[in-house]
Amino acid sequence: MPIVLWTDALIFLLIASAIGAGFYVIRREYLLASWRRVGESRAGMASLTVLAAFIAIGLLDSLHYRPRLDDVSGRTASGYSSEVRSALDALLLPLRAGTEKTYSAPLATHLYARETVELPDGSQTRVFPRLQHGGAHLENPEQDWGKDVAARTVRGLAFAVLAGLTFSAIVVQAAALRWGLGWQVTWRRIWKGDTQFAWNAVLTALAVLMLLAGPVISLAGGYHVFGTDKVGQDVLYLTLKSIRTGLVIGTITTLSMLPFAVALGIVAGYRGGWIDDFIQYLYTTLNSIPSVLLIAASVLMVQVAIDTHPDWFATAAQRADARLLALCLILGVTSWTGLCRLLRAETLKLRELEYVQAAQAFGASPSRIMGRHILPNVMHIVLIAVVMDFSGLVLAEAVLSYIGIGVDPSTISFGTMINTARLELAREPVVWWSLIAAFAFMFVLVLAANLFSDAVRDAFDPRVASRRVAAPAQEKAA
Repeated sequence: MPIVLWTDALIFLLIASAIGAGFYVIRREYLLASWRRVGESRAGMASLTVLAAFIAIGLLDSLHYRPRLDDVSGRTASGYSSEVRSALDALLLPLRAGTEKTYSAPLATHLYARETVELPDGSQTRVFPRLQHGGAHLENPEQDWGKDVAARTVRGLAFAVLAGLTFSAIVVQAAALRWGLGWQVTWRRIWKGDTQFAWNAVLTALAVLMLLAGPVISLAGGYHVFGTDKVGQDVLYLTLKSIRTGLVIGTITTLSMLPFAVALGIVAGYRGGWIDDFIQYLYTTLNSIPSVLLIAASVLMVQVAIDTHPDWFATAAQRADARLLALCLILGVTSWTGLCRLLRAETLKLRELEYVQAAQAFGASPSRIMGRHILPNVMHIVLIAVVMDFSGLVLAEAVLSYIGIGVDPSTISFGTMINTARLELAREPVVWWSLIAAFAFMFVLVLAANLFSDAVRDAFDPRVASRRVAAPAQEKAA
């Protein structure tokens, strides 16, 4: 039975808004020109390709459902389970179901800790037991492990190369038909970067992703690629599940703060007087409170309300989702002040320009001037702030979960993984793979978001855009 959580609904609303914004931009050449400059950026398009892979995983994990109960003793069961799963869970069912007893190292065939076993002669000894799923297909792991891992790696690389060549051929053929050129000429133009859109960066980033994902997918069929945690869960599965939490924190938090920041910033800058003083007092007071303390107090109050009203939620997943949504709203309320201050300063400058004064002279109302003349001219600041805040919010969730005031403990996230790995680092021998896996995925996500935000900033910032236009003109004059 399909089920829509609150965060799922907001994600679908965000996708619908993005599609609507895309149609709005296509019909306006001055907006489309800025996005064309984003498309010319090789770093921006490579990072967008990586972000698209993360977004695809996050969307698969946002399609939730409750599975039908299994039949028991030949009797047909009616109803649905209280457990909420996602489409990603269905795709990763072998990883999800292949739990071990406890820790196992990446690509291992035996547990990471010794256990006492009884021998056929009645004596006892301490050995590393075989895993139930990792390398279970090997009859003699000591002899066959290296050959099997190498064979699976080569097979994954072969599939990755084949998939990459197929996708590249489709792109080149479509471009050749569109440009009316030959296949070889089109490929040469794309490879040398002689295209307006940075197709070479997209194809290169996609090739790197496929070369990394191919062997991992091939090895995941027989091993725990990133090992298992304390309760035997596959770390690769946990890492992929953490992506949705990071995306939800980064996007919904940003959307929740936008109405406050945009409305109050523009009104403060345009109206001035006591309204400006009140809004400045509001965000100055909010900034004077340590954000960590404010977030911790808010999260604890929400947690108490959720714990004292269990009848509000039908499943544990809905309760965890409510806490995740509350964390997004709390982070949004405490992080809108920076954008509000920027918009107030920009509005103070815009209200003195001739076209705004002309609108005032024609008797336009303040709300119409702010909506028709101020808001469109500050949207580049809004867009740049939204993209740049994304990575900061992902890191904020990791820090808050690390100190215990972040998402619900049952919600898988990079922060909860790092918090759990902190305790594992103190044991002997050290369990390092959970921390490395969470850190690597979060680093790639944040780095891609930062590079894409740099490309957006360069394309939408009028000062940078004017320098890019002036430079070729000066070269031509020289």
